[in-house]
Amino acid sequence: MYKSLVLLMLLFQTILASAQVKKVKNINYAGNTDEANTLNIFYKNDSIKSKPVLVFIHGGSWSSGKKETYWWLGRNFARKGVVTVIINYPLAPNVQYQKMADDCALAIKWVKAHIADYSASSDKIFVMGHSAGGHLAELINADPKYFKKAGIPNPIKGVILNDPFGLDMHEYLTTAEKDHFYFDFIRTFTEQVEVWKTASPMEYVNEIKNPHLLFYGAKTYGAIKLQTPKLYETLKANGVPVELKEIKGKSHVPMISQMIFGGNQLYEDILSFIGASTNLNYH
Repeated sequence: MYKSLVLLMLLFQTILASAQVKKVKNINYAGNTDEANTLNIFYKNDSIKSKPVLVFIHGGSWSSGKKETYWWLGRNFARKGVVTVIINYPLAPNVQYQKMADDCALAIKWVKAHIADYSASSDKIFVMGHSAGGHLAELINADPKYFKKAGIPNPIKGVILNDPFGLDMHEYLTTAEKDHFYFDFIRTFTEQVEVWKTASPMEYVNEIKNPHLLFYGAKTYGAIKLQTPKLYETLKANGVPVELKEIKGKSHVPMISQMIFGGNQLYEDILSFIGASTNLNYH
């Protein structure tokens, strides 16, 4: 009887938490009618104002993926007190990496201007990316030209990279086997070696000043296991606050899909990182 009552109470709490999460869909952030330039917002319907906001940039080899896939990420973070914005951006072969990055910067510009309407603070913007989304998140953070083109100073308080692919595209494309992945990436990064350098966040690592939290899977791709610790070591040497966590037993896709479950350890790590960066307590 007691166990049944406890389970019933837990179920009620889960339903109540879900009911408190509000979702606003398909806001265009670029002043056009393109679905590729839309975002969804998840936030908790409570009295707390000035919450931190997490902008999530999805992966998919720069050629696939959509914001709708990650509704659970928005819901889980919103339940935990972080307003979450999940964005679309245009994909290859329709565009190349620079247009993608330009539009990601525009999305964050929209967040900076409007997120106070959803109980979040425009001074507490964190950006998270998985895979190709990690590349884009770090590229717009590290290369000053993207926010300069958007017409705002870089507003990113901190960066969370989850198994980021492409931190050094030049290194990868000059050493990679010319398989179907290689030729898929060439659509995004062209065949020009100089472009591969320009597209690599590691080229601008000395511009990075904001705190970073880096995850990579113990069973992920070799390039990620090589380049993520390299970014960590360089930031650490430059005096930038940075944490690196290797997640045991995880390959590339499970590094993000594990976060379907709201009790996943990565949430604790990310909330601690956000809390330390904003002097907030999430425990």
